[in-house]
Amino acid sequence: MVNLKAIRTGFLCSILFVGLVSLGLLILSAGPVRSIDTVVHPDAVQKARRTLITLEALDTMAKLPGDIAPLPEEVIAPKENPVTPAKVELGKMLFFDPRLSGNDHWACSTCHNPSLGFSDGMARSLGFGDETELGRHAPTILNIAYNTTQFWDGRAATLEEQAMAPIQAAREMNSIPKDLEKKINAIPEYKERFMKVFGEPATLPNIGKAIATFERTLVTRDSAFDRYMKGDKNGLTTQEKRGLILFISKAACTQCHNGINFTDNQFHSLGLPQVGPLKEDLGRFGITKNERDRRAFKTPTLRNVSLTPPFMHNGIFKTLEEVIDFYNKGGGDDPNKSEKILKLNLTDQEKEDLIAFLKSLTGNLPIISYPQLPQAATASKR
Repeated sequence: MVNLKAIRTGFLCSILFVGLVSLGLLILSAGPVRSIDTVVHPDAVQKARRTLITLEALDTMAKLPGDIAPLPEEVIAPKENPVTPAKVELGKMLFFDPRLSGNDHWACSTCHNPSLGFSDGMARSLGFGDETELGRHAPTILNIAYNTTQFWDGRAATLEEQAMAPIQAAREMNSIPKDLEKKINAIPEYKERFMKVFGEPATLPNIGKAIATFERTLVTRDSAFDRYMKGDKNGLTTQEKRGLILFISKAACTQCHNGINFTDNQFHSLGLPQVGPLKEDLGRFGITKNERDRRAFKTPTLRNVSLTPPFMHNGIFKTLEEVIDFYNKGGGDDPNKSEKILKLNLTDQEKEDLIAFLKSLTGNLPIISYPQLPQAATASKR
């Protein structure tokens, strides 16, 4: 006699088993990332921090959270300022020429030194004539071509605007545009080069265009991270991979440090204490007058970050370890602090792993041959 009840029970168990197996396969086929506590913690930051990724799963991922990825092979220049070899060379000369300053002493390279990751190694740069300390740290200009806004407060929309601003700033290079144009055009080689590149003598806007064109060549591709993402799964060490997993999950760094240049090009308050000569640095608020931008500063790129200490807009931290400790405790105290800044609860080993990954973002630095600067016109002999 057939036991129909037993058959039905066995059939239901089989269905349940197949269903569970299918669900497991579905989860695996959906990708190596799985999130837990999504119902209890619907907030995007919290979900990112509860993402579980194994080393094996990481190696299978063609796309990472935050769209962090290798730098593209080309830099796109604006139509109104196309790149030419002659313009790059002219821009390089101007970048290193202290005659762009009001006292013939201050060059762009003074605060953006190739030997110091195109920063200056100081917490806050010195102002015109070495007499005053400025309020902010000189950010690197490596990969600056990928920024959508320039400066810590985003006051310049283009590289061309960025190049001209320090030249005219009274506390930086302190040049009066008309005087500068006269000075540069009095140098025969410069006048000849400007005529060749722009079809007219030197003007401040064209000086800005030339410098911006040179700066667009300062790209650092082929970091260990880039090689890893391009398919070399041995491009990162095991420790660096663990750091990458933390970067995109528990530490949730990609909430702000995302995209190909590891920055969202947005502005956030971290609760950093005020240091330096300014009574209060209002950050982005000084540009927008929007209260939510008070003491908010632009997210810096993390590419080549190990080359450019000190860190933060005011240079308050000397080491990456100090930076990680600051984020680990949930930032500082500020009523306007970004909601994305929360305690991370990283262990000492996780901190080390995260820093190891950050160091893997150092790419091939551009080889800069210092230019022979044009000589001023000599007075005629009688």
